[in-house]
Amino acid sequence: MTLRLFDSLTRELRDFVPVVPGKAGIYICGLTTQAPPHLGHVRFAVAFDVLRRWMTRGHGLEVTLVRNVTDIDDKILAKSTDSGEQWFALSYRNEVETAAALTALGVLPPSYEPRATGHVPEMVTLMETLIERGHAYAAQDGSGDVYFDVRSWPAYGELTHQKVDDMVDAEDADPRGKRDPRDFALWKGRKADEPETASWPTPFGTGRPGWHLECSAMARKYLGDTFDIHGGGVDLRFPHHENEMAQSRSAGLGFANYWLHNAWVTMGGEKMSKSLGNSLRVSEVVKSHRPLAVRYYLTAAHYRSMIEFHEGSIEEADTAVERIEGFLHRALPGITTATPTGDEELPAEFRDSMDDDLGVSGALAVIHETVRAGNTALDDGDHEDAATIARTVIAMTDVLGVNPFDPAWSAGDSSGHDALVALDALVQERIRARAHARSARDYETADAIRVELAAAGIALEDTAAGARWSLVRGKGE
Repeated sequence: MTLRLFDSLTRELRDFVPVVPGKAGIYICGLTTQAPPHLGHVRFAVAFDVLRRWMTRGHGLEVTLVRNVTDIDDKILAKSTDSGEQWFALSYRNEVETAAALTALGVLPPSYEPRATGHVPEMVTLMETLIERGHAYAAQDGSGDVYFDVRSWPAYGELTHQKVDDMVDAEDADPRGKRDPRDFALWKGRKADEPETASWPTPFGTGRPGWHLECSAMARKYLGDTFDIHGGGVDLRFPHHENEMAQSRSAGLGFANYWLHNAWVTMGGEKMSKSLGNSLRVSEVVKSHRPLAVRYYLTAAHYRSMIEFHEGSIEEADTAVERIEGFLHRALPGITTATPTGDEELPAEFRDSMDDDLGVSGALAVIHETVRAGNTALDDGDHEDAATIARTVIAMTDVLGVNPFDPAWSAGDSSGHDALVALDALVQERIRARAHARSARDYETADAIRVELAAAGIALEDTAAGARWSLVRGKGE
């Protein structure tokens, strides 16, 4: 079976053919650590986590995933000045919170997570190559700035299908010393009002790296001159990814063979962002919602589709998760954690959906159809078949990072499961009392027990195999 992915460069679905057979190298642009992450920030990490899991578990590829940390830039320095906190302290504090947020949402750790400030030598090497090839120049005013000459590279604009003359001026650096206002900064000479700790010596002058140069240098170091996939949010296509491609390819590197971009999380039709005041910090969201439900919410839509956040979004996701959990607890009583063994056979429909540019909506539809089949098997008393189906459900949900039995969701905190076990024991006692009343034709008592449970937010469903119970969202809160 062939994995097909939508390449932003060619604007078409392409069969994925790795540079090295049996392996895949992925570079994704991580967060700039200027502030704690909100839901919109972390969608990229969830989307590419699904890609990584599917490549590994669906196609047996050995995946190297690099997710960088941009730990120095204009905004970090500006916030440091406003707050009085050292820029590196502010950056590290937000880096730690970002890592915690991604862990909470079940995102697997990257193979490597390089910081920009730790790779200045690699950046200097790349700048020197670009200058030697005639694609970059050091400003002649002594500022220490180094710029990429966009008109020296005829293919500039190929990723976003733009012509240079139609582009806006590059605003990533002071225009001092530029030959063309569209030339972008590879290196930013130190300004008098910037801290000395935010500068590094280079042959061109003391300063700090430009945003675009960082990623080209780090991708090359950890994945080589040519690698498989470069990804990130759709808002990074221009200028960031356009500039990365230009500086890397003009330096003689093959760089990325595929470009993948995920869409935004929006509120009121607008991109979720700090500037709009509509952000939802992950650390706060997981206080009021289960991280598993938040993960399901961010995973359920196709990665290239916008997600519109509204009140009740995560509750809807939680309801879907509970349907899966309810079946797994029925089919595998007493089991609290489980991961795939690798022997499970994934349904063809699931594989087809995932191979079609990570069609998670279709894959989730297969999961819920399988859950319904499992519940039917239980109702028919076929517990062996139900257990097999449950293992298939675990394998499929694990691919998407929403396996309810994944130990990651209960790591360090068993209170949720303990509470569920205790609640089940109490409800089962009331179910038995109701069944006894019905067998004695005491329908008044049986109805009273149903009403009692409903008042506590517990719904009963009578089936051929006996009564099932589930929580009704919003009750008892």
